[in-house]
Amino acid sequence: MTGPYPPEYGAGPVGPQMYRAQPYPENVPSPYPSMLPPPLQYPKRRWWLPVGVVALAVGVIALLVTAIVFAAGNDSGPDQGTLSEASAQSAIQEYLDALSNGDDETVARHTLCGLFDAVKEHRSDLALASLSSDAFRKQYSHAEVTSIDKMVVWSPNQAQVLFTMRVAPASGSTRDQAPNTEEQAVAQLLSQDNEILVCSYLPRTADQY
Repeated sequence: MTGPYPPEYGAGPVGPQMYRAQPYPENVPSPYPSMLPPPLQYPKRRWWLPVGVVALAVGVIALLVTAIVFAAGNDSGPDQGTLSEASAQSAIQEYLDALSNGDDETVARHTLCGLFDAVKEHRSDLALASLSSDAFRKQYSHAEVTSIDKMVVWSPNQAQVLFTMRVAPASGSTRDQAPNTEEQAVAQLLSQDNEILVCSYLPRTADQY
C-alpha cells in the first residue's frame, strides 16, 4: 500500500482534535441592515375597566327602580288604601257626609263592603242606603269626626274603629241634644282596591238606630 500509514494507536490525536481551532472571522455582515428595533411595549390589560362599567350599570338600574317605586307610591296618594288613623278618619267622614247629603250610591258602595262594582242590580241596595240616610238626617244635621279613639286592626286590610264625632241635632228633632255635642260611634273598615270602605256604622247612644 502506498502513501502514509495512519498513525499508530496512542501516537497522537485523532478525529476533530487533529485540526487547530480557527478564530471567528471578523466583519461578518449582519442579517439586519441596521440596529435591531426596540422591543414593543404591549399595554397592560386594565381589569378594573369592565368591573367599573358593570358597577355603574347596576347603580343606574337601582336608581331607576327606586324612582319607579317612589313615583308609583306618590300616584296612589298618602295613606290611600292603607289602614291608618288618618285614612280611617277620612273614610268615616266621607261616609257620614254621604249620609248627611243623601248620597245613596256612596252609602251603598261603603255598606256593600267591596261588592258594589260586581253587583248587577243595585235597586235594593240604593233603597236600603236611602233609608239609612233618612234616619241619619232625622237625628243629625251635621257630623264631623274629631278623633280616632281606638283602632283594632284585625288584618292588614280590616279594622274596627272607635271614634268621636261632633254632631248637631236636626231641626225638629225630638232628641234632647245641645249643638256641637260629641258622641262616640263604632265603624268596621275594609281596605279594598286602594280605597277604605265603612262596612258598618253604629253610634253609641241611648237611641241607636
